[in-house]
Amino acid sequence: MTITTDDDITDDGLTDDDLTNRELRPHKPGLTHGRLRAGRFSLRFDPRALLVCAALAVIGAVVTVLSVGTGTYALSPLDVLRTFAGNGPPGAEFIVLDLRLPRVLVALLVGFGTGMAGAVFQSLTRNPLGSPDIIGFGNGASAGALVAIIILNAGTAQTALGALVGGFATAAAVYLLAWRRGVHGYRLVLVGIGASAVLGSATSFLYVRADIGKAAQAASWTIGSLNDRGWSEVRIAALGLVVLLPVILAYGRRLTMLEMGDDTAGALGVPPERSRLVLLCAGTGLTAMAVAAAGPIPFVAMAAPQLARRVTRSAGPNVLPAAWMGALLVSAADLVTQRVTGSALMPVGVVTGVGGGLYLAWLLLRERRARRL
Repeated sequence: MTITTDDDITDDGLTDDDLTNRELRPHKPGLTHGRLRAGRFSLRFDPRALLVCAALAVIGAVVTVLSVGTGTYALSPLDVLRTFAGNGPPGAEFIVLDLRLPRVLVALLVGFGTGMAGAVFQSLTRNPLGSPDIIGFGNGASAGALVAIIILNAGTAQTALGALVGGFATAAAVYLLAWRRGVHGYRLVLVGIGASAVLGSATSFLYVRADIGKAAQAASWTIGSLNDRGWSEVRIAALGLVVLLPVILAYGRRLTMLEMGDDTAGALGVPPERSRLVLLCAGTGLTAMAVAAAGPIPFVAMAAPQLARRVTRSAGPNVLPAAWMGALLVSAADLVTQRVTGSALMPVGVVTGVGGGLYLAWLLLRERRARRL
C-alpha cells in the first residue's frame, strides 16, 4: 500500500505508472483497479494484500481476547468482551484493563513496528538477512537502553531515550562505514553484522560491571519480555508508530523503486540516497521504540516479512502485511508462553527464538531439497 503525491507526478501531469502504461485515468474520487484517488492524492493497494491484512487483524483480535482471558484468574472470551463493554464479572475490570490489556497491547504494537521495520530493512538491503536484529540496529538500541538501566538507573522514559540514541548512533556509524559512492545492500549487511558483534561485546561488558540485581533485570529485559508492562510502555510503542508509520507509508512507493536499483530509481525521479536515508531513519526509529517498550524480541523482524511475502504472493516490500504478521507473531508467542508454562513470567523472546530457529531450519531443509544449496 503506497501513497502518491505531487512529488511523484511529472511535468505533464502523469505518474510513473501512467507513463509506463501509456494511459490516462480520470482523477475522480473513487475506487478503480486497486487505486483510490482523491484530489492530488492517490492510494494504491493490492487487493490480496489488503485481504491478508484484514485476516491477520481479525486473527490478532482473537488472540488478544484469548490472551486477556488467560491467567490465574481465568476469563472466558465472552467475559472478556463483556468486561470491555463495561459489564463484566466482579473484579474483572481491574484484572483486564489494568493488568492484562497493557501487556497485550504492547505485544501487538511492538510486533507491528518490528515487522514493519524488518520489511523496510530487508527491502533496502535486498537481503532476507537484512533485518535490524541481524545487522546491529536492534543491538545498538539494546546497548543504549542497557546503559540507561545499568549505569544511569533510568526509568521508562529515560530507557526509551537511551534506546533511541543507541539505535540512531549505530545506524549512523553503519551507514557511514558502508558508504562508498552510495550505500549498497551487501555492504550494509556486512558492516552491520560487524557492528552487531562489537555491540554484543559491549553489552557483555555492561553485565560484568553491573551488580547482581541490575544484571538480572537487564538479562530478563534483553531476551525480550512483556512482563510487568504497563500503559507507559504502551504509550512509547504507540508514539513510535504514530510518528513513523506515515513516513514509511508515504515512502513505500520509493521503496519499491529502490528494489529495482539506484539507476532505475533515479531515472524514474526517485533520489536513491535521500530516500534510503529517510527510510533507514524511520526503520531505526521503529526498532528503537519497540526495543524500549519490550526489549529485543528475536527473529520477528526477519520472519514476519518472509511469511507475509508467502501469504500475499507478492515480491514487493509488503510493509503493511509484514507489520500485521509481526503483531500476530508476538501476540501469539505471548499466548503460547502463558498457556504452555502456566504463567506470564517466561520472556516472550524465548518462544520467538525457538520458533525462529525452527523456521530457519525448515527453510534450509526446503532449499536443500530444491537443490538450491
